[in-house]
Amino acid sequence: MIIIDSALKKRQAENNPIRVAMVGAGFMGRGVALQIIQSTPGMKLVAVSNRNIDLARRAYNEANVQDVVVAESLSQLEDAIANDRYAITDDALLLCQAGGIDAIVEVTGAVEFSAQVVFKAIQHGKHVIMMNAELDGTVGPILKVYADKAGVVLTNVDGDQPGVIMNLYRFVKGIGVKPVLCGNIKGLHDPYRNPTTQEGFARKWGQNPAMVTSFADGTKISYEQAIVANATGMRVAKRGMFGPTVEAGTPITEAANWYPHEELLQGPGIVDYVVGAVPGPGVFVLGTHDHSQQKHYLNLYKLGEGPLYCFYTPYHLCHFEVPNTVARAVLFADAAIAPIAGPCVDVVATAKIDLKAGQIIDGIGGYMTYGLAENSAVVNQDHLLPMGLAEGCRLKRDVPKDQVLCMDDVIVPDGRLSDKLRAEQNAYFSH
Repeated sequence: MIIIDSALKKRQAENNPIRVAMVGAGFMGRGVALQIIQSTPGMKLVAVSNRNIDLARRAYNEANVQDVVVAESLSQLEDAIANDRYAITDDALLLCQAGGIDAIVEVTGAVEFSAQVVFKAIQHGKHVIMMNAELDGTVGPILKVYADKAGVVLTNVDGDQPGVIMNLYRFVKGIGVKPVLCGNIKGLHDPYRNPTTQEGFARKWGQNPAMVTSFADGTKISYEQAIVANATGMRVAKRGMFGPTVEAGTPITEAANWYPHEELLQGPGIVDYVVGAVPGPGVFVLGTHDHSQQKHYLNLYKLGEGPLYCFYTPYHLCHFEVPNTVARAVLFADAAIAPIAGPCVDVVATAKIDLKAGQIIDGIGGYMTYGLAENSAVVNQDHLLPMGLAEGCRLKRDVPKDQVLCMDDVIVPDGRLSDKLRAEQNAYFSH
């Protein structure tokens, strides 16, 4: 983002860096820490929280910062920040409450825990940058309402595919082309993968097996496309999306041939994905133009004769681009990707195996459920169980493999903020 680097250089020259705190120091969080500390002048990572505090320390150490202060109270954290010391803590809520912090970067991938962190940060007037499509796709619209009222920015990130799609969507729309499909390029989709099948891959790359499973079983892409829909007003054409599989190496420029044109050209447009196309793991937008002369120019510029024109970004660089999102939020009040109103698309829990009454549902990327994207109107009408609320629920009855779960199928745990926010979201946007 060209304007961002100049703005950050100015903050650096003025010795007034954007002060960032991060919640979560896993594989991706450590990448974010490395990027801010080593490659982002004008921004300072003042504190890191992780339930295992040794991982918070590791995030700093891997970025060549050895001298850190352990903060066990709000006053200790604020003193460290005031004295220009790096701080670590196992209490994420301290970061949300502390003075001297402009923005919170949330990088856990959890739902209930993250809901508490994000809600508290908004209450204390901090911009929130979520690397967490799961939370956003479950209660993002109501959190956005709270953020707007508090005068802060709530956003998901540049670098992750939804943010990259949204940047491309804004570009396409900005040149006068109407986006009709926002797409994601995948290399694998198997809804029955689990942490055991993905253990080897996770070990190779130093990642969490459950997180890797959520990539493979389709839950992650369902969340990613759901939050794109919520940021654009688009829908899914069918439960689970079309998700065509093409021969490996097929160029994404052929994408106009893979989706029913009537679904794209009527209504608000759709979100979807493809398996096997290149460049992967990039993103693409299909758009239309109704001006004959402009269509002539697009053909001259090698985008073809239409009616669908394919625009794509060949990569997504995850943590490398997160500082751009922070700067956009803090300096320009610009969200990379955020809901524009109520939910358009949700992710619903679907049985990965035959489920039995009395079982407690495990988490996202587990052994028991996978997520499917579904239009929110259907989810509400049929009382389907949001994937982000499924963990910890007790089954009241048997549910066969591949059946979508309903709220009536489960007993929801007491006292969860995520359930409260979801109920509030349903009520707020029901009229």
